Amino acid sequence: MAPKTTIPRPTDAELAILRVLWTRGPSSVREVHHALNDERSEPTGYTTVLKLMQIMTTKGLVSRDDSQRPQIYSAREAEERTQRRLLQHLVQRAFGGSHRDLVLQALSDRKATPDELAQIEALLDRLEDRR
Repeated sequence: MAPKTTIPRPTDAELAILRVLWTRGPSSVREVHHALNDERSEPTGYTTVLKLMQIMTTKGLVSRDDSQRPQIYSAREAEERTQRRLLQHLVQRAFGGSHRDLVLQALSDRKATPDELAQIEALLDRLEDRR
C-alpha cells in the first residue's frame, strides 16, 4: 500500500492550534496552551493541547523539533494553503463544485463593506486579466 501523500483536513480544535502556530510561529505546547486560553471563555487543559498536538504530528499537520526542550511545534502547511484545501472541499461538498454559488452565498449572507467590495473587484480584475 502506497504511503498517504495528502495532509488530512484538520478538525476545529486542530485548526485553533494551527491558527496559534500561524500567528506566533514555532511554539511549545505551553505557549500554544496559553495562547488558546487567552482567546477562549472556557479554558482548555494543558494535557488536552499536548495530546492534540501529538495527534497532529502523527497526522502530518505539524512537525516537532525534538532537538530542544521544550519541544517546538510548527505548522507543516502555510495558512493560505490549508484555507485553499478546506475551501475546495467545501465547494465540492456544499456547492456541487460551483465557485460561483459559493461566492454568491457568501456575499448574500451579509452586506459587504466598501473595502471588501473593492478587494473583490480587484480580485475579479486580476482574474479577468489572466484570461
